[in-house]
Amino acid sequence: MTTRRAYWICQVLGWGAYSAFGLWIAAQSAGWRPSLEAGYFFYFLYSIGLTDLLRSEIRRRDWLCGPPRRIFLRLSLAAVAIGVVQAVLISSGVLVSEGRHSSFFEAATLMGVWLGTTYATGAWIGVYAAITTKRRRQENETRLQLALREAELRALEAQVNPHFLFNCLNSIRALVVENPALAQDMITRLANTLRHSLHRDLGHTVPLESELEAVSDYLALESVRFEDRLRVRLSIDTEARALAIPPMLLQTLVENALKHGIAPSPSGGELLIRAAAERGTLMVEVENTGRLGQPQPGVTQLGLSNVRERLRLLYGDRATLQLKDRGSDRVAATVLIPKLT
Repeated sequence: MTTRRAYWICQVLGWGAYSAFGLWIAAQSAGWRPSLEAGYFFYFLYSIGLTDLLRSEIRRRDWLCGPPRRIFLRLSLAAVAIGVVQAVLISSGVLVSEGRHSSFFEAATLMGVWLGTTYATGAWIGVYAAITTKRRRQENETRLQLALREAELRALEAQVNPHFLFNCLNSIRALVVENPALAQDMITRLANTLRHSLHRDLGHTVPLESELEAVSDYLALESVRFEDRLRVRLSIDTEARALAIPPMLLQTLVENALKHGIAPSPSGGELLIRAAAERGTLMVEVENTGRLGQPQPGVTQLGLSNVRERLRLLYGDRATLQLKDRGSDRVAATVLIPKLT
């Protein structure tokens, strides 16, 4: 149910119940008559109209913001003013139907009518202010959480680039003297990868195809360091290439595989990158030669922790990252995220 629809339902039910109760009380003392029923029916209508007009003014002038004393004064004066208007309208109806000599126009009766309408309007204002204030507080808390999430996500993304630059620049430095032409090619590939990183979209996701291009440049850079110790295979579904993943996620998994799986082995190893769209989920997997073991002193898991935290911030519990042994000498990092184009 929308907020606007709920508001009008509450208006009709609230003022309808109050008018019906007032009609019943009045009929007990004065008896049922058409003029009485008509009077309370019109009271029901203009009470809805007046309070809706007040609601528009409260929202337009932002009366619920500011010091509590000022808010209370504004709303109290509004209740008094609307009570006066309602009392005048009720008196006009009685004057038309019963004449000026009706007992209704005694001072005590008029004061009672004004106090009753003022009380009813004040109760309406109190309920409306309480509901609106609670909703605003919840909206502000939601906006704050989103802002904190955005800031945290930006910080996590920024952690990826320094680690990537450090590895690539070390490889280039080793080739500047030995093979200047290859060093130039590596710089070009590094520039392509940095361009990919700098042109990430504001939604924190990019097509998998774009990530594969960046990883291809990265692996070309690392292949110079590993030479024939690094063997790469790809198995990418056509549909998966167009699906969205967080930027630098695939590269982080590849870096982790090279650093902890292939680099420590004198004979190197194989790196297999898979991607497939499965039942509303995008599966991205990086499998490498190696074996899971106890963390070595001085070796951190910041890369995978970063990936897990970014997945949590972007998808909540709908995305997962698992790192498992696969056979005697294979390790696979598998990411499952909602399939979004």
